[in-house]
Amino acid sequence: MSERVVVTIQHPAHVHFFRHAIGELRGRGYDVRVLVRERELARELLERYGIAHRRIAGSVASPLGLLAVQPRYEYEILRRVRRLEPAAIVGIGEPAVAHAGHLVDGEGILFTDTEHAAVQNAVSLPFADRLYTPTAFWDDYGSHHRRYPGYHELAYLHPDRFAPDPAGLTGIGDEGPLVVVRLVSWTAAHDVGRSGLADLERVVAGLERFGATVRVTAEGQLPPSLEARRLATAPDRIHDLLAEADLFLGEGATMAIESALLGTPALYVSGLRAGVLEELEGRYRLLRWLSADARPIDVLSHARELLRIRESTWARRRRRVLEETVDTTGVIVGAVEDAVRGGRPRESAESTVPEVVRR
Repeated sequence: MSERVVVTIQHPAHVHFFRHAIGELRGRGYDVRVLVRERELARELLERYGIAHRRIAGSVASPLGLLAVQPRYEYEILRRVRRLEPAAIVGIGEPAVAHAGHLVDGEGILFTDTEHAAVQNAVSLPFADRLYTPTAFWDDYGSHHRRYPGYHELAYLHPDRFAPDPAGLTGIGDEGPLVVVRLVSWTAAHDVGRSGLADLERVVAGLERFGATVRVTAEGQLPPSLEARRLATAPDRIHDLLAEADLFLGEGATMAIESALLGTPALYVSGLRAGVLEELEGRYRLLRWLSADARPIDVLSHARELLRIRESTWARRRRRVLEETVDTTGVIVGAVEDAVRGGRPRESAESTVPEVVRR
């Protein structure tokens, strides 16, 4: 009988992160079961990619709602893991994965790149059998913690996995620079008290005076004056759009990183920081961070400066990133196979995980 692996999904970004690994593991004979928490776009993406899955918890609209549904979600994960008896349980920063790994023979494997998710990290990362983070991750969790040179987003945006296709993109304008604006809902547990772009209408007006075509992707309502600029792009085409754009401007860290890795300059406006964001800004100069209290005039000044830099400069900086990082899907697959074949993490870095992974 083939070894069974459980993958948990709590966010649309997790679908992208795991989808190639799910396919590769299934191609190698593993019985991969996908358990998903209801979340805007997550199940739609799974269906678009043809990934069989089972819904085990409803959606939430606020941090308090997340706290309310979490016990039920953990219970369902534990109940199903007991029944499925997987050799490995995999997730992104998910407490239920770490806890379930201690109730069955399977290894609990967690990935994360988010230091500021302090509460979630405290109740999950120390209890995982294996923890994998980018090398830029600030914190250290001890002997079960492994690092790799890369980013979550390179699990699906590495050139071996993704080639941009602009064909069929609509509503992006034929003249002037294309600016994609991202607004988030700020409903995650680690978003409490956080904020991002202020006076969005003024920012958009300033960009359009500069000759830009502005398209907005948002988790929720937009001001009526901006609704006509809402993106109509299908969720599985968003990375084609980001690759086509001339600038990303927004509150979403994941989309800012995605843009940077595609060679599109990212202007990230938020009170949230992370090691991977600082590395993309300081080492590779593909991303620029502004604090959440940045004035619209300052946001516009930085946006215009970034739009004036030549495309060849962004392409050169992107090449450097790709030369110094790895295909993260290989890390995921290697982590699962190492856990299934070898049990507890070895003290040395020698394993089926790529050689670049280090303690």
